Order: sequence, then structure tokens, then C-alpha cells
Amino acid sequence: MLTLAGAPGIGKTRLALRVAAHMRARFPDGVWLVELAALSDVGLLDQSFLDVLGLQCRPGQSVLDTLLEYLADKEMLLVVDNCHHLLDACVSLVSRLLATAPRLRVLTTSRQVLRVTGERVLDVPPLSTPDPDSPTTARATSRYEAVRLFADRAKLARRGFTVNKDNRTAVARICERLGGIPLAIELAALRVRAQSPEQMLNGLSDYFEFLVGGSRVAMPRLEPLGRAIDWSYDLCSFGQKTLWARLSVFPCDFDIEAVEEVCADAGLPRVEVLDLVTELMEKSILTRSDGVGVMRYRMLAPIRLYGMDKLRRAGEEAAMCRRHRDHYLGLAEQGVPDWFGPHQSEWLNRLRIEHANLRTALDFCLSEPGEELLGLRMASALWFYWTASGLLKEGRRWLDRALSLNPQPTRMRAGALWRDGRITVFQGDIPAAVSKLEECRTLAQQLGDLQALAYGTQMLGVASLFGGDLPRAATLLEEAVARHHANRELTSTALLASLQLALTRAFQSDLDGAVDLCEECLTVSDAHGETWARSYALYVLALVEWRRGKWMEATACVCDCLRLKRTFRDIVGLTQALELQAWIAAGAGNHNLAAVLLGVAQRYWPTFGLPLFGSEYFIAHHKTCESQTLGALGKERFSAAFRQGNRFTLAQGVALALAEKTDSSQLT
Repeated sequence: MLTLAGAPGIGKTRLALRVAAHMRARFPDGVWLVELAALSDVGLLDQSFLDVLGLQCRPGQSVLDTLLEYLADKEMLLVVDNCHHLLDACVSLVSRLLATAPRLRVLTTSRQVLRVTGERVLDVPPLSTPDPDSPTTARATSRYEAVRLFADRAKLARRGFTVNKDNRTAVARICERLGGIPLAIELAALRVRAQSPEQMLNGLSDYFEFLVGGSRVAMPRLEPLGRAIDWSYDLCSFGQKTLWARLSVFPCDFDIEAVEEVCADAGLPRVEVLDLVTELMEKSILTRSDGVGVMRYRMLAPIRLYGMDKLRRAGEEAAMCRRHRDHYLGLAEQGVPDWFGPHQSEWLNRLRIEHANLRTALDFCLSEPGEELLGLRMASALWFYWTASGLLKEGRRWLDRALSLNPQPTRMRAGALWRDGRITVFQGDIPAAVSKLEECRTLAQQLGDLQALAYGTQMLGVASLFGGDLPRAATLLEEAVARHHANRELTSTALLASLQLALTRAFQSDLDGAVDLCEECLTVSDAHGETWARSYALYVLALVEWRRGKWMEATACVCDCLRLKRTFRDIVGLTQALELQAWIAAGAGNHNLAAVLLGVAQRYWPTFGLPLFGSEYFIAHHKTCESQTLGALGKERFSAAFRQGNRFTLAQGVALALAEKTDSSQLT
């Protein structure tokens, strides 16, 4: 383990990312970045590691145990950025990981050493600065790192700026007084638009030291950064200062729509917001965030914390947090109707981009007295996001927490219960799922909530399917389909009821009945541009054709299924389809492909729940495929192919199943 330690703005993250890029080829299992700057809930620390690695817990298994089990034999580099604000929890977690995984390497950035056994520490130094009072360095000023950075940034602020004999002493003194801290120097260099270096130097002497409250240790290097941030703040207009403070409620990056919705009011008119954002970018208070399509912005952590302190002092923190929550609650609920139609993947990707903001909004609801009901409403609205993104563990955590804080027998609780039950079913935790779904049905009947009753019945049918009771599963799913029709319910989940019934009938050997249901679902999906349910219809059709021994038809269906699921990055669905492709390949005599795909699926099944959902029917077919493949290849060749697949990423496994090439950017 190596810790890059140093003051805010010293360049720890930039250095860590450069090191990680340089070392990528040395780690067969990849280099993974865990960013903690936006994380405020220590209870989500372990989950953040799981999210980055694309893992989910099996029922009854803790997040930590999942991490330890997965990393035990991996040769990888974990880059953990910004450990200092969750220091004790980071120390505990990283210590356990290093003790369990002998080939794991960890690179952390922190303002404070972690003091983990085996830790090596590199104090990231400030940039080199000249001694402005030494005549021997006067002509060599431009050789120093801090001066070169100042000159580069100043050129961007004022075309034609150079460090010359007239200003080099002032520039040298500025760099020296700012301690060689890159962020402080970058902020200062932008002042050349309005001031000469000599004027800047005179102004710098007048600022008070910036003190960061709650620091675990004294850090003298914070003082020059504080002076630079103070300096930047003092040169801002009233509107710029107000927006700076209000933007601090965003834990990570954000778009202009969010800024206008959250930050504008009578005192800060909406029409002025875009200009103020542009001005804050020119002052390097805001930076552009990497993204595709819509422009996004972010603040570096020291600047955001400074703004948060100003927001608290102004007495606006609670109000801004509510406005932040309201915006992202609206975004979550806006996605609900669009989850049925041609914009499904677009909404899913948009919510993925806002993951940290959604977390912050949910945490505010479930931590602030009086906001609990809105927390239940938001967690319920996001259920499809948790499911489609493979974030079953996190989704269940939010829904469980929200339900515990809202015990009142309401329609909202009934709706949250079936959504929570659905997630729990697909984790293979059938007893817990049945308990939630039975409560949902009872409550729905008491309240006359026909919609919740239909969905609760549907998911109870799936629980029976995975639990091995096919007759009860068929009865419940037939009832659910009938209730959806009676309610005129046309959603992706309602369509899935027919497909879940089709899967049940396929296991009962009613293959023609299964095909009829799938074709009906495909017709409805195509009419509405729906692709989520369509992918599952293709999966069931592939399973039916496999049962009939029609390998080419089965392969065509499962490959179409994989292509659709890849657009959603649906971990659960992709793993399920790769498993089926292995069965098809074994039936067609392509045993090497079958063994590799079994290895890929075996790697990913435990990441979100019990392998094969704990279903005896899925497990029986898996064992048959494994036995056929092992018999055809022999133990040595089977093991080699299986190990190869077990080291594949999901992207590599899908590309292999589709006979496509992958580039390195897809693999981690």
C-alpha cells in the first residue's frame, strides 16, 4: 500500500491517476478507481467498492465478506481517492482487504497518513519555487515548477502574458507565498486579467489565513491555499459569491439545469445563472467535468468545502439541501413513465450520471426529521434504476431503510414493499422476499390498492418460481396477468408478468404456450419502442428453442437478447443470458465456448445474489451443461477454459458470445 499524502490542492489525485495509468499493464485483474470525495455516508463505504467492481452481495452475506471473497485471489490495483474525511472507516476496510488479498495493491490519497500495516507514505511536495531575494536565481526564475505553472495558467487568462524581467520577482514572491501549491497558484494566475503581478502581490499580503475547522492534525500547508481561496472569494461579485456557496450542496458534478433549479431564486434570478457559472469557470472556481453530450461542472473539494462553510454561515444550508433533494426527486419521478418506451436506456444512463447526487438527496430525506416520507417516495421511484443497473444491494438498503422509517399503512408503503420484494427475490433471498410481498398483498387488499395487489401477486409468483413451486408460481402469475389487464396496466414490469409465466410454462414443458406469451409481449414491446421487456422475451424464446434442440435459432435469440441488455449494462440479465448461451453451446457441441462462458457466469452470479437465483430448475440445467462439457473436454481442458472465462470481464464475455472483438477501454 502506498499513500500519497499532502494538503488540499497539492496534486495528490492527479499524481495518483498518472501512476495508475502507467501501472495498468502490470495488473491482470485491472486498475480500479474508488472516488470518495462525494461520499458522506460512512455506511456506504464498502458498497462504493462493490459498485466500482460491479459486485453485489449474496443473500445473508455482508458487503465486506463479498469484497474479501472476491479480492482474495485477484492481482489488481485499487486507487482510493480522498480517504481523509472517512479516515477511520478507510483504515479498517483497507487493512482487512490487504490482510486477505496477498496480490492486491492499494494506492490511496489522503490529507493524513492512514497508518495501516505495510503502508508506505509519499509526502507529495509542493512545486519548486525560487527564492525571490536571491540574486543568483533571478534569471533562472522560469525554471521552477511553480513559476512555469503560473505562466501557463496566466497565458490562458490573458493572451500574450509572459514572465519577464519586469514581473519575475513579483511572480516568484507570489509562488513562494502560496507555498508552491498547484491549486493556489492556478487560482492566483487568473487574476492577471485584472491586475499586474505586482498589484496581485500587494493584495495577497492583506488576506487573513484560512483555517479549516475539524482538522485531525495541524497542516501548515493549508494556509497558503486558504489565502488563495480567500483571495478568489473576495474578488467575486455578490452574485458569484452567492452561487459559489449554493453550488456546494452538489457532492460531485452537475449540469446547468440542476444549477438553475436548485440555486436560482428572487435574489439570484434564473436568467443570470448561466453568466455567473461562466464567470466562476473563468475564475477556476468551477471546472468542466468529463462527460458526453450535456456540459457538466464540478468544484474541487477544497473550494466546495469553503463554499459550504459560507452557506452555513448564511443560514441557507437546510433550504439548499431541500431544493437539491426536490430537483433529484423530480428527476427520479420523471424517469418512471419513460421507463416504458423508447427512452429507457437514455433515462438509465442519465440516472447513472447523477448517482452521487441521488445518494445525497436520499440520505438527506432519511436523516432529516420530517423528510422520511419523501425518502420512501424517492427510493420507490428509483427501483428500476437499482434493478437495471445491477445495484440490488444498494437499492434494497435504501428501500429497507425508508420502509423502517415509514411504518404507516399507506399506499406508498404498499408500493415500496413490492418493489423491495422484487429486488429481494432476484437476490435469491426467498424467505425475506415472501415476507415483504405477503405484507404488500395484505395491505393492498385493506386499502383497495389494485395496482399494488397486482404487482405484489406477480412478484410472489416469481418467488414461487425460484423457490421451486411451479404450480403455485403458475397460479399466481396467471392471476397477476389478469389483474394487470383489468387495471389497464401497461408497463415494462407488467409485461414481464407474462414472460415470467412463459418461463414457468417452459419449465413445465408447455413450450408452445411459452412461445405464445413471448410473441404477444414482443408485439406490445415493438408497438411502444420498449426494449427492456423485449430482451427478456428473447431470453425465454432462446430457452424454448434450446429445449427443442434448435441450436441456431436459440443462439440467434440469445445474441439478440445480449445486444439489448448490453445497452442497459444490465449485470443480472447479461449474466443470465451468458449462462444460457453456455447451455446452448454445449448442446451444439461447442464445448470449449461453453466452458469459458460458464466461467464468466460463475464470476458474476455471486456479485448480485445466489447463483442462478437459487432455483433448482436453473441449477439442474447448469449441472447438466457442466457435466456434458467436462465429459467432452476432459478435466484439464475444461478447467483451463473455465479459468479463462473466470478472469474475463462481463464485456469480454459478451463480446465472446457475440463473436466480437473488444478494446481495452471496455474491459475494466
